[in-house]
Amino acid sequence: MPGFWAVLWREYLFFKRRFWTITASSMVTPLLYLFAFGWGLGKAVNLSGVDYLNFLVPGIVALSTMNASFNAIATPLSIARLYDKTLEEYIVAPVTVFSFAAGKIAAGALRGMYAALIIITISLIFGAELKINALFFILMFLNCLVFSSLGFLVALKIKSHPDMARFNSFVITPMIFICGTFFSIDRIPDVMSFIISLLPLTPASQGLRAVALGHDLPLWSPLVQVFYLIIFFTWGLNTCSKID
Repeated sequence: MPGFWAVLWREYLFFKRRFWTITASSMVTPLLYLFAFGWGLGKAVNLSGVDYLNFLVPGIVALSTMNASFNAIATPLSIARLYDKTLEEYIVAPVTVFSFAAGKIAAGALRGMYAALIIITISLIFGAELKINALFFILMFLNCLVFSSLGFLVALKIKSHPDMARFNSFVITPMIFICGTFFSIDRIPDVMSFIISLLPLTPASQGLRAVALGHDLPLWSPLVQVFYLIIFFTWGLNTCSKID
């Protein structure tokens, strides 16, 4: 798949040129959450039988990988399609639609993983005590792929830049606060809990938290994520193939 590697290499060069900007932007919001909730509440509060800081960090990792992976693809690709008109360069280039989509989504997922590594390092400095193992990284990368795929799909579907802002306001931002990132969804009514458990970010928060705290991983968590990944990737691939 030479086209895939070409797309991935182009995204790497962009990342390399914007390294410090990307690094700084990946740290700001999670740091605010850690300061406000990690140090503000820290070990003074227990939730689900664990220190709140340890409960909080997997949720912050989940939302950070969501934001980083989604924004790494959605915003630049929508600008390239709607304003710069540079998306046509890929369409006329000897790169298959699958290679283009896979390369973009993989690049977005790797950006998400980079952001997550920063957050994990900072959280350990803050004093978090978590079990970080191979399964944790697999779930983290799966979440990155899900939201990178969603970013790819949304970038090809929206009609204008304000549409992207509205999607962030009505879809991405609410998930940050309701998908079990800062609290356990077991504490809310059953009907709402069931609905929230079906949102893309919830299985990531639940799965990462279970692994990080040494609990059994709920099987539904990765299955829901894989389901979303298949839907978003297939839909995005189909949409991209129809672009003239």
